[in-house]
Amino acid sequence: MPKLKVTRVPAVAGMFYPADPQALQDELNTYLYADRDDRQQVPKAIIVPHAGIVYSGPVAATAFRTLLQYRHVIRKVILIGPAHRVAFSGLAVPHADRFQTPLGEINLDTKTIQRLVDQFPLVHFSDAAHADEHSLEVQLPFLQSVLAVFRIIPILVGDITADELAAVIDDLWGGEECLILISSDLSHYHPYHEALQLDTHTATLIEAFRDTDLDYDSACGKIGISALLQLAQEHQLRIERFDLRNSGDTAGPQDQVVGYGAWGLFQP
Repeated sequence: MPKLKVTRVPAVAGMFYPADPQALQDELNTYLYADRDDRQQVPKAIIVPHAGIVYSGPVAATAFRTLLQYRHVIRKVILIGPAHRVAFSGLAVPHADRFQTPLGEINLDTKTIQRLVDQFPLVHFSDAAHADEHSLEVQLPFLQSVLAVFRIIPILVGDITADELAAVIDDLWGGEECLILISSDLSHYHPYHEALQLDTHTATLIEAFRDTDLDYDSACGKIGISALLQLAQEHQLRIERFDLRNSGDTAGPQDQVVGYGAWGLFQP
């Protein structure tokens, strides 16, 4: 008998983003088409935030809209984000064949995922880690809105070094058909003006490729960002900031804010 397909159902639909497909698409379109992006090069990687889309969506959209004119070029997305719900060592990948959102289903590159598990001892299957995690899920409706046909490799980051993660990303590097997406927010729960200073400093470090100077207070996805910056230097990528704001700028109060940044990394 053929193997039954396993689908991961949404964990945060109705919380981090609308569960109704039309309401979700309308909100995404508001962010994605708020401005035009006519750059003549597809990004190799993007760094985007992962809060509820009413908060971080306007910032994330500045990176995702750069993919619109390459919707038929990018066919694989490596999704890398921090695990918030389950503690583990190494990197966690799911057994699922598909991830579902209110906008439909996305196929996983299951062959490559199995190869990673076979090749890298630090990569292991963990459906528990992925079940309730939002850091990757909130990126999926954006990807469904800007890309045509694509597969994903969802990787959650546990207790691991940036060097170890960089080896895995480098193995998956590919060509222009492969996009690397690093999911990370910036500072958490500082007063508005304090967060501005902290996030501006973090942005300066990221843009100077000073990955070893980042810490977990700088960005919850520090390991993913650091690993990407290491590889970006090896591959001589240039980095471009798309946006830097916080929840006090978008939809929240200013007494305790969360910082959001969006960047693209481009081949020379």
